[in-house]
Amino acid sequence: MQSKETILDVNHLKINFNTYAGTVKAIRDVSFSLKKGETLAIVGESGSGKTVTTRSIMGLLANNAVVAGGSIQFHGQDVLKMSQKQLEGLRGAKIAQIFQDPMTSLDPTMRIGRQIAEPLIIHKGVKKEKAMAQALEMMKLVGITDAENRINDYPHQFSGGMRQRIVIAIALINYPEILIADEPTTALDVTIQAQILDLMRELQDKISTSIIFITHDLGVVAGMADRVAVMYAGKIVEYGTVDEIFYNPKHPYTWGLLSSMPTLDTHGDELASIPGTPPDLLDPPKGDAFAPRNPYALKIDTEQEPPFFKVSDTHYAATWLLHPDAPKVTPPEQIIERQKKFAVMQKEAEAKEQHRIEEEEEQQ
Repeated sequence: MQSKETILDVNHLKINFNTYAGTVKAIRDVSFSLKKGETLAIVGESGSGKTVTTRSIMGLLANNAVVAGGSIQFHGQDVLKMSQKQLEGLRGAKIAQIFQDPMTSLDPTMRIGRQIAEPLIIHKGVKKEKAMAQALEMMKLVGITDAENRINDYPHQFSGGMRQRIVIAIALINYPEILIADEPTTALDVTIQAQILDLMRELQDKISTSIIFITHDLGVVAGMADRVAVMYAGKIVEYGTVDEIFYNPKHPYTWGLLSSMPTLDTHGDELASIPGTPPDLLDPPKGDAFAPRNPYALKIDTEQEPPFFKVSDTHYAATWLLHPDAPKVTPPEQIIERQKKFAVMQKEAEAKEQHRIEEEEEQQ
């Protein structure tokens, strides 16, 4: 269950990579927070900076990475200033990560029972027998069938979906406060994807962990997230609750992402797509990075970066279209339909709230 306590605060994070071709400005002033028990989804196309952002939370940046500014506060401590020893105590114990490809995350020479038990032995000093017993319980919890007989098997003896369950078991064995899931279902087929997502939701309810869910698949986000941050070219361009992003998006990039996703209401012969390619972050553009691909771009977009404009207390978008002096534009047809649904949802929510207040007054 989500609480109001903020356990992670990322403030104005800037990360560069020194390469032979020059300095790649991979993360350009990213800020967000994570509350206890909530799921925050970070969405965006490949190269938008989603993985680099979460790698920095784990202290797993490449050798050529330079933190150019900002802080990552976890319970009041800056992760970026932690020593290697402190980071080793944090990883796998308080913050854990599920990686994209389960086969490359597992040691092919080690039995899976030992791999699941290892974080307990290392972080909590649990004796081997007790750790193996807990590993067996965790295997059952994540839905590995016939766990007693399979605890001594090797990774290659499991299917892709089962391997991903093992990776989830390793990540959750220490009941971490934050679980970072980096596209955990990309390598799996659709039916297995649904099972893994259901499993993560179920386990989140049981151990009230907070999840940062990285994906480029908006369909996955709808059923998983409480809040959504949309990233483009190393920046967050829009964030809000899952309903606000899905049904009342304000940034043209979010419009493009949602329009390119098929739904049961999609009509016509072809899906919309976003033209062009993301900018080269060796030399980021002067104004709004999305301007060259944006059919709704204004002249100011090429000259000046837009600040965040407030849509509601929980919803912000960085687009000049929200400026009071901006011309009114008509969003794509699918977005207009979504906004109509959002208006109905808001009315229903207000009616429910009014009913609740009236009931409370009657009881008094």
